[in-house]
Formats: sequence, structure tokens, C-alpha cells
Amino acid sequence: MSPSLFIAVVDDELSVRKALGRLLTASQMGVETFASGQEFLDSLSSRRPDCVVLDLHMPGLSGLDVQRELTRTAVIVPIVIVTAHDDAERRAECLAAGASAYLLKPLDERTLLDAIGKAAGPKP
Repeated sequence: MSPSLFIAVVDDELSVRKALGRLLTASQMGVETFASGQEFLDSLSSRRPDCVVLDLHMPGLSGLDVQRELTRTAVIVPIVIVTAHDDAERRAECLAAGASAYLLKPLDERTLLDAIGKAAGPKP
């Protein structure tokens, strides 16, 4: 992975945010974590990530709500959806809305890193 990748992790579970933050930092990526979709959306005025690892089921704005808001405001950020609850209809919605990947928790580290690398693509 390129050390220049900056990844946003959006998950309401503190333990997940910490674990993903450690994994991505150990993989030579810059990371910022957010406890809610709104907190992430509010941060976009100061810095835009190369990829977002976005929990699907959160209080307040769901991952799909965040994805729709990014589309509505024409903010182009690759998204990797993560969820503990697989649902074929939600998976189809997320992918149709432009998510690069839809992964199930518990996450396989290699699968997640590969999905982020594919979503973010090579940096210019």
C-alpha cells in the first residue's frame, strides 16, 4: 500500500474503530476515525480521504445514508461498506449506489486491505 493513502474509518463501535485504525496505521496508511456518519460528513470541509471504510448500521445516519449524502453533494470518495449483518437487498443497494466493496464483519485483514487498495487505486 502507498504510504500516502489517507483512510477514514466510520463506525459507531469504539473497539472496531481502534482495531481498524491500528491495522491501517501498521499498513502505512494515514487514518482518521469517526464515531458517526455526521461527524465524518462534517470533516469533509477540512480533508477528503482517499477511501472511506463505512459501517452500514449506525445510529443516526446509516452507512447508506452517508453514501447517499456524498452522492447528493457530488463528493467523490471511494467507499468500502462493512457490516455484521449481511442482507442481500442492502448489499445490492450499496453496490448500486457506488460502493467499491461490501464486506462482512468480522473482517479478514487481507480482504479489507485489498478492498481499500482497489477502491483507492494508485495515487497520481
